[in-house]
Amino acid sequence: MTDTAPDSAAGRASLGDALRFAFGTLSVLPVRLTRWDRPAARGGMLAAPLVGLAAGLCAAAVGGALLFLGAGPLLAAVATVAVPAVLTRGLHLDGLADVADGLGSGKPAEDALRIMKQSDIGPFGVLTLVFVLLGQVAAVYELYGAGWARGALAVAVAAVAARTALTLASRAGVPAARPEGLGAAVAGVVPVRSAAVAVTAVTIACAAAGLAYGPSPAVRSAGALLLSLAAAELMLRHCRRRFGGITGDVFGTLAETATTTALIALSLGG
Repeated sequence: MTDTAPDSAAGRASLGDALRFAFGTLSVLPVRLTRWDRPAARGGMLAAPLVGLAAGLCAAAVGGALLFLGAGPLLAAVATVAVPAVLTRGLHLDGLADVADGLGSGKPAEDALRIMKQSDIGPFGVLTLVFVLLGQVAAVYELYGAGWARGALAVAVAAVAARTALTLASRAGVPAARPEGLGAAVAGVVPVRSAAVAVTAVTIACAAAGLAYGPSPAVRSAGALLLSLAAAELMLRHCRRRFGGITGDVFGTLAETATTTALIALSLGG
């Protein structure tokens, strides 16, 4: 499902439409959606990294506040990891659990998609959530142990990486697994060239943010971003093979995959 034809002047989405789509669909912020069409979806998915930046800064601020008040790095890490979950109503984590159950079932695509739509969480989903959240908390704990500034940078980079993975997953040529839902609304809306430009811009921005702490953090930030996007791309390809395309649950899985990969990568190496 692709959308490569140019939009008419009347069909183009404004920057405001794009931001409202991005923040209205990818966060719980009280943003009123004014358009739910493919031009707005295209702009919204290109603006998705900005939602990640907002979530990352909020998470780092909460962690920093707890550290300032005398809390240990473990408690600050738990709170930091909790903030993005709150800002998405847990939808990314719910999607991760659903995809884990679907993949773990070993059933054909139609049956796996039916399992993913069920409201309960199976053993594969529970185990995946436990290990992913433990990994994220452990990584942020290590980062805060080296100083709040390092942890804040890593948390922001990881949150931006999570939403940049969604931009890439919305590129032309990636189909939807279902005819309804968020996956169908954004499947194929972002031209490949625009997705590449977005990744380049985000990589440069992450490197620039890291440069404030020195050349090594700049390289590490950019490298962690690219590594997390590669991990999300591998997960996307696996989900396409198993389910036939993307869904909202797959989006949540990609976001959590990128987040976890980035945090672990940035926590390594001292």
